[in-house]
Amino acid sequence: MVTAMPKSLSRFAAKHPGGLIGLVLVAAILAAALLAPVVPLPDPDALNIANRLQPPSWEFLLGTDQLGRDVLSRIVWGAQQSIVIAVAAVALGCFFGVTLGLIAGYMNGTLVEVVITRTFDILFSIPLLVLAIAVMGIIGTNQITILGFEIDNKMKLIMMIAMSFTPALGRIAHACALVEARSDYVRAKRAQGASWPELIFIDILPNAIPSVIVQGTLFVGVAIIVEASLSFVGLGIQPPTASWGTMLADARDYIFSGEWWIAVFPGIAICLTVIGFNLMGDDLRDILDPRGNAKAAFL
Repeated sequence: MVTAMPKSLSRFAAKHPGGLIGLVLVAAILAAALLAPVVPLPDPDALNIANRLQPPSWEFLLGTDQLGRDVLSRIVWGAQQSIVIAVAAVALGCFFGVTLGLIAGYMNGTLVEVVITRTFDILFSIPLLVLAIAVMGIIGTNQITILGFEIDNKMKLIMMIAMSFTPALGRIAHACALVEARSDYVRAKRAQGASWPELIFIDILPNAIPSVIVQGTLFVGVAIIVEASLSFVGLGIQPPTASWGTMLADARDYIFSGEWWIAVFPGIAICLTVIGFNLMGDDLRDILDPRGNAKAAFL
Protein backbone atom coordinates (compact mmCIF):
# COMPACT_ATOMS: atom_id res chain seq x y z
CA MET A 1 0.00 0.00 0.00
CA VAL A 2 2.89 2.34 0.75
CA THR A 3 4.39 1.91 -2.72
CA ALA A 4 1.06 1.79 -4.57
CA MET A 5 0.14 5.40 -3.93
CA PRO A 6 3.28 6.96 -5.47
CA LYS A 7 2.88 4.61 -8.45
CA SER A 8 -0.72 5.72 -8.96
CA LEU A 9 0.25 9.36 -8.62
CA SER A 10 3.09 8.95 -11.10
CA ARG A 11 0.71 7.38 -13.62
CA PHE A 12 -1.78 10.18 -13.05
CA ALA A 13 0.97 12.76 -13.59
CA ALA A 14 2.07 11.05 -16.80
CA LYS A 15 -1.50 10.91 -18.12
CA HIS A 16 -2.52 14.40 -16.98
CA PRO A 17 0.60 16.60 -16.93
CA GLY A 18 -1.41 19.74 -17.57
CA GLY A 19 -3.72 19.05 -14.66
CA LEU A 20 -0.76 18.42 -12.37
CA ILE A 21 0.88 21.70 -13.39
CA GLY A 22 -2.41 23.51 -12.86
CA LEU A 23 -2.83 21.89 -9.46
CA VAL A 24 0.66 22.96 -8.38
CA LEU A 25 0.08 26.54 -9.56
CA VAL A 26 -3.30 26.79 -7.83
CA ALA A 27 -1.95 25.20 -4.65
CA ALA A 28 0.91 27.73 -4.57
CA ILE A 29 -1.46 30.68 -5.02
CA LEU A 30 -3.87 29.32 -2.39
CA ALA A 31 -1.00 28.78 0.03
CA ALA A 32 0.15 32.36 -0.49
CA ALA A 33 -3.38 33.67 0.08
CA LEU A 34 -3.96 31.59 3.22
CA LEU A 35 -0.53 32.20 4.73
CA ALA A 36 -0.43 35.94 3.99
CA PRO A 37 -1.21 36.91 7.62
CA VAL A 38 1.53 34.69 9.09
CA VAL A 39 4.32 34.98 6.52
CA PRO A 40 7.01 37.42 7.78
CA LEU A 41 6.57 40.01 5.04
CA PRO A 42 6.49 43.81 5.32
CA ASP A 43 3.17 45.58 5.73
CA PRO A 44 1.76 45.76 2.16
CA ASP A 45 0.33 49.23 2.80
CA ALA A 46 3.30 50.72 4.66
CA LEU A 47 4.75 53.74 2.85
CA ASN A 48 8.52 54.26 2.76
CA ILE A 49 9.43 57.01 0.32
CA ALA A 50 13.14 56.49 1.03
CA ASN A 51 12.90 53.05 -0.61
CA ARG A 52 10.66 54.00 -3.54
CA LEU A 53 11.26 52.30 -6.91
CA GLN A 54 13.94 49.96 -5.61
CA PRO A 55 14.75 47.18 -8.14
CA PRO A 56 14.60 43.51 -7.12
CA SER A 57 17.34 42.70 -4.62
CA TRP A 58 18.00 40.52 -1.59
CA GLU A 59 16.34 43.14 0.59
CA PHE A 60 13.32 43.55 -1.69
CA LEU A 61 12.97 40.32 -3.68
CA LEU A 62 10.51 41.79 -6.19
CA GLY A 63 11.43 45.45 -5.70
CA THR A 64 9.30 48.31 -4.39
CA ASP A 65 6.69 50.53 -6.01
CA GLN A 66 6.43 54.31 -6.37
CA LEU A 67 5.47 54.69 -2.71
CA GLY A 68 8.16 52.38 -1.34
CA ARG A 69 5.78 49.49 -0.69
CA ASP A 70 7.16 45.96 -1.00
CA VAL A 71 5.89 44.43 -4.28
CA LEU A 72 6.18 40.83 -3.07
CA SER A 73 4.12 41.58 0.03
CA ARG A 74 1.43 43.32 -2.01
CA ILE A 75 1.26 40.41 -4.50
CA VAL A 76 0.83 37.91 -1.66
CA TRP A 77 -1.91 39.97 0.00
CA GLY A 78 -3.45 40.70 -3.38
CA ALA A 79 -3.76 36.95 -3.95
CA GLN A 80 -6.03 36.80 -0.93
CA GLN A 81 -8.36 39.44 -2.38
CA SER A 82 -8.50 37.85 -5.83
CA ILE A 83 -9.03 34.27 -4.64
CA VAL A 84 -11.72 35.17 -2.10
CA ILE A 85 -13.68 37.26 -4.61
CA ALA A 86 -13.33 34.73 -7.46
CA VAL A 87 -14.22 31.62 -5.45
CA ALA A 88 -17.12 33.31 -3.64
CA ALA A 89 -18.50 34.68 -6.92
CA VAL A 90 -18.35 31.29 -8.63
CA ALA A 91 -19.93 29.56 -5.62
CA LEU A 92 -22.77 32.09 -5.54
CA GLY A 93 -23.21 31.84 -9.31
CA CYS A 94 -23.35 28.05 -9.05
CA PHE A 95 -26.01 28.23 -6.35
CA PHE A 96 -28.38 30.49 -8.27
CA GLY A 97 -27.57 29.17 -11.74
CA VAL A 98 -27.89 25.48 -10.88
CA THR A 99 -31.03 25.99 -8.78
CA LEU A 100 -32.83 27.98 -11.47
CA GLY A 101 -31.53 25.76 -14.29
CA LEU A 102 -32.73 22.55 -12.62
CA ILE A 103 -36.15 24.02 -11.91
CA ALA A 104 -36.48 25.24 -15.51
CA GLY A 105 -35.40 21.88 -16.94
CA TYR A 106 -37.71 19.87 -14.72
CA MET A 107 -40.66 22.15 -15.55
CA ASN A 108 -40.06 21.86 -19.27
CA GLY A 109 -42.79 23.42 -21.41
CA THR A 110 -44.22 25.62 -18.65
CA LEU A 111 -44.20 29.38 -18.15
CA VAL A 112 -41.60 28.93 -15.41
CA GLU A 113 -39.11 27.50 -17.90
CA VAL A 114 -39.79 30.27 -20.41
CA VAL A 115 -39.23 33.05 -17.85
CA ILE A 116 -36.02 31.52 -16.47
CA THR A 117 -34.47 30.64 -19.83
CA ARG A 118 -35.33 34.02 -21.39
CA THR A 119 -33.75 35.75 -18.40
CA PHE A 120 -30.64 33.63 -18.93
CA ASP A 121 -30.58 34.61 -22.61
CA ILE A 122 -30.82 38.33 -21.81
CA LEU A 123 -27.97 38.22 -19.29
CA PHE A 124 -25.89 35.93 -21.51
CA SER A 125 -26.17 38.32 -24.46
CA ILE A 126 -24.32 41.08 -22.59
CA PRO A 127 -20.49 40.78 -22.63
CA LEU A 128 -19.24 39.99 -19.15
CA LEU A 129 -16.74 42.82 -18.79
CA VAL A 130 -19.14 45.38 -20.28
CA LEU A 131 -21.84 44.30 -17.82
CA ALA A 132 -19.38 44.44 -14.93
CA ILE A 133 -18.15 47.94 -15.75
CA ALA A 134 -21.70 49.19 -16.34
CA VAL A 135 -23.09 47.82 -13.08
CA MET A 136 -20.15 48.90 -10.94
CA GLY A 137 -20.12 52.30 -12.63
CA ILE A 138 -23.80 52.82 -11.79
CA ILE A 139 -23.77 51.66 -8.16
CA GLY A 140 -20.34 53.12 -7.44
CA THR A 141 -17.62 51.90 -5.09
CA ASN A 142 -18.97 53.30 -1.82
CA GLN A 143 -20.63 51.14 0.79
CA ILE A 144 -24.39 50.88 0.33
CA THR A 145 -27.24 49.74 2.57
CA ILE A 146 -30.02 47.48 1.26
CA LEU A 147 -32.85 46.39 3.59
CA GLY A 148 -30.68 47.15 6.58
CA PHE A 149 -27.69 45.17 5.31
CA GLU A 150 -24.44 47.04 4.66
CA ILE A 151 -22.76 45.92 1.44
CA ASP A 152 -19.14 46.90 0.90
CA ASN A 153 -17.35 47.06 -2.43
CA LYS A 154 -15.96 43.52 -2.18
CA MET A 155 -19.43 42.07 -1.67
CA LYS A 156 -20.73 44.11 -4.62
CA LEU A 157 -17.98 42.65 -6.78
CA ILE A 158 -18.87 39.12 -5.69
CA MET A 159 -22.58 39.60 -6.37
CA MET A 160 -22.03 41.26 -9.74
CA ILE A 161 -19.60 38.59 -11.00
CA ALA A 162 -21.91 35.86 -9.67
CA MET A 163 -24.82 37.38 -11.60
CA SER A 164 -22.70 37.27 -14.76
CA PHE A 165 -21.90 33.56 -14.29
CA THR A 166 -25.44 32.49 -13.40
CA PRO A 167 -26.74 32.13 -17.01
CA ALA A 168 -23.92 29.87 -18.22
CA LEU A 169 -24.08 27.64 -15.15
CA GLY A 170 -27.87 27.65 -15.35
CA ARG A 171 -27.78 26.46 -18.96
CA ILE A 172 -25.63 23.48 -17.99
CA ALA A 173 -28.04 22.49 -15.21
CA HIS A 174 -31.02 23.11 -17.49
CA ALA A 175 -29.68 20.77 -20.19
CA CYS A 176 -28.98 18.06 -17.61
CA ALA A 177 -32.44 18.39 -16.07
CA LEU A 178 -34.12 18.15 -19.47
CA VAL A 179 -32.52 14.74 -20.01
CA GLU A 180 -32.89 13.35 -16.50
CA ALA A 181 -36.51 14.49 -16.07
CA ARG A 182 -37.48 12.06 -18.86
CA SER A 183 -35.52 9.13 -17.44
CA ASP A 184 -37.28 6.04 -16.15
CA TYR A 185 -36.09 6.32 -12.55
CA VAL A 186 -37.41 9.90 -12.24
CA ARG A 187 -40.75 8.90 -13.75
CA ALA A 188 -40.95 5.95 -11.36
CA LYS A 189 -40.31 8.10 -8.31
CA ARG A 190 -42.80 10.68 -9.55
CA ALA A 191 -45.42 7.94 -9.86
CA GLN A 192 -44.66 6.91 -6.28
CA GLY A 193 -45.57 10.41 -5.10
CA ALA A 194 -42.15 12.04 -4.77
CA SER A 195 -42.30 15.85 -4.68
CA TRP A 196 -40.59 17.97 -7.33
CA PRO A 197 -37.99 19.43 -4.90
CA GLU A 198 -37.01 15.88 -3.93
CA LEU A 199 -36.70 14.83 -7.56
CA ILE A 200 -34.72 17.92 -8.55
CA PHE A 201 -32.26 18.19 -5.69
CA ILE A 202 -31.82 14.54 -4.74
CA ASP A 203 -32.14 12.64 -8.01
CA ILE A 204 -31.30 15.10 -10.81
CA LEU A 205 -28.77 17.40 -9.13
CA PRO A 206 -26.00 14.75 -8.67
CA ASN A 207 -25.93 14.20 -12.44
CA ALA A 208 -25.28 17.90 -13.09
CA ILE A 209 -22.53 18.33 -10.49
CA PRO A 210 -19.55 17.07 -12.59
CA SER A 211 -20.22 19.48 -15.46
CA VAL A 212 -20.85 22.34 -13.05
CA ILE A 213 -17.58 21.66 -11.22
CA VAL A 214 -15.63 21.76 -14.48
CA GLN A 215 -17.24 25.00 -15.66
CA GLY A 216 -16.95 26.54 -12.19
CA THR A 217 -13.21 25.81 -12.09
CA LEU A 218 -12.76 27.57 -15.43
CA PHE A 219 -14.88 30.50 -14.22
CA VAL A 220 -12.59 31.09 -11.25
CA GLY A 221 -9.88 32.18 -13.67
CA VAL A 222 -12.35 34.40 -15.52
CA ALA A 223 -13.48 35.97 -12.23
CA ILE A 224 -9.87 36.81 -11.34
CA ILE A 225 -9.44 38.62 -14.66
CA VAL A 226 -12.73 40.51 -14.20
CA GLU A 227 -11.79 41.59 -10.67
CA ALA A 228 -8.34 42.71 -11.82
CA SER A 229 -9.86 44.59 -14.76
CA LEU A 230 -12.36 46.42 -12.55
CA SER A 231 -9.66 47.28 -10.02
CA PHE A 232 -7.45 48.50 -12.88
CA VAL A 233 -10.07 51.06 -13.96
CA GLY A 234 -10.88 52.07 -10.39
CA LEU A 235 -14.19 50.20 -9.97
CA GLY A 236 -12.90 47.21 -7.98
CA ILE A 237 -10.76 46.96 -4.86
CA GLN A 238 -9.96 50.45 -3.69
CA PRO A 239 -6.51 51.71 -2.65
CA PRO A 240 -4.61 51.35 -0.42
CA THR A 241 -5.80 47.72 -0.20
CA ALA A 242 -3.41 45.48 -2.11
CA SER A 243 -4.90 44.14 -5.36
CA TRP A 244 -3.28 42.87 -8.52
CA GLY A 245 -5.47 45.15 -10.63
CA THR A 246 -4.64 48.30 -8.66
CA MET A 247 -0.94 47.37 -8.77
CA LEU A 248 -1.09 47.25 -12.56
CA ALA A 249 -2.96 50.56 -12.61
CA ASP A 250 -0.26 52.18 -10.46
CA ALA A 251 2.43 50.81 -12.76
CA ARG A 252 1.06 52.46 -15.90
CA ASP A 253 3.21 55.56 -15.44
CA TYR A 254 6.41 53.55 -15.05
CA ILE A 255 6.22 51.04 -17.91
CA PHE A 256 8.54 53.01 -20.18
CA SER A 257 10.74 54.61 -17.51
CA GLY A 258 12.69 51.46 -16.61
CA GLU A 259 10.83 50.32 -13.46
CA TRP A 260 9.61 47.15 -15.18
CA TRP A 261 9.14 45.10 -12.01
CA ILE A 262 6.12 47.13 -10.83
CA ALA A 263 3.99 45.87 -13.71
CA VAL A 264 5.66 42.57 -14.64
CA PHE A 265 5.30 40.69 -11.35
CA PRO A 266 1.57 41.41 -10.72
CA GLY A 267 0.93 40.53 -14.36
CA ILE A 268 2.79 37.23 -13.95
CA ALA A 269 0.76 36.47 -10.82
CA ILE A 270 -2.51 36.97 -12.70
CA CYS A 271 -1.34 34.90 -15.69
CA LEU A 272 -0.09 31.96 -13.62
CA THR A 273 -3.24 31.87 -11.51
CA VAL A 274 -5.57 31.93 -14.50
CA ILE A 275 -3.46 29.34 -16.36
CA GLY A 276 -3.51 27.11 -13.28
CA PHE A 277 -7.29 27.13 -12.97
CA ASN A 278 -7.72 26.63 -16.73
CA LEU A 279 -5.40 23.62 -16.76
CA MET A 280 -7.25 22.15 -13.80
CA GLY A 281 -10.58 22.71 -15.50
CA ASP A 282 -9.45 21.09 -18.73
CA ASP A 283 -8.27 17.96 -16.97
CA LEU A 284 -11.32 17.81 -14.72
CA ARG A 285 -13.41 17.73 -17.88
CA ASP A 286 -11.61 14.54 -18.92
CA ILE A 287 -11.64 12.94 -15.48
CA LEU A 288 -15.29 13.71 -14.73
CA ASP A 289 -16.50 12.86 -18.24
CA PRO A 290 -19.68 10.84 -17.65
CA ARG A 291 -18.91 8.73 -20.71
CA GLY A 292 -15.73 7.49 -19.08
CA ASN A 293 -14.67 6.17 -15.76
CA ALA A 294 -13.11 8.70 -13.39
CA LYS A 295 -11.09 5.97 -11.77
CA ALA A 296 -9.38 5.23 -15.06
CA ALA A 297 -7.27 8.33 -14.61
CA PHE A 298 -5.42 6.59 -11.80
CA LEU A 299 -5.00 3.22 -13.48
